[in-house]
Amino acid sequence: MKMTKTQRRQRIQKRFRDTVLGTAAMPRMSVFRSNKEIYAQIVNDETGVTLAAASSRDKEFEKHNGTKIELAQEVGKSIAEKALAAGISSIRFDRGGYLYHGRVKSLADGAREAGLKF
Repeated sequence: MKMTKTQRRQRIQKRFRDTVLGTAAMPRMSVFRSNKEIYAQIVNDETGVTLAAASSRDKEFEKHNGTKIELAQEVGKSIAEKALAAGISSIRFDRGGYLYHGRVKSLADGAREAGLKF
């Protein structure tokens, strides 16, 4: 039986989560990408708490009319600003089982540009 894209991504995601955990000192930034939107959240896996979150569905991006890659970069900048405001300066990046290119890479670059270290 052939594996679907979603099943493949979930296998990669599980394998990654077995090795990388977000702690209070260095939380994990998780990325989810749908066909239209992109979401990012910073999570402390020890307590199971989301410390900061941003997505392309936020009100600040309603009037954005660039490409999805440009929008992902803006979301990366937004999550970095929220993280820095919450006192988080370095994170572990969880690409969520997606390949590190396109929108996922753009989001990471935007977060780095705004001052997050990973």
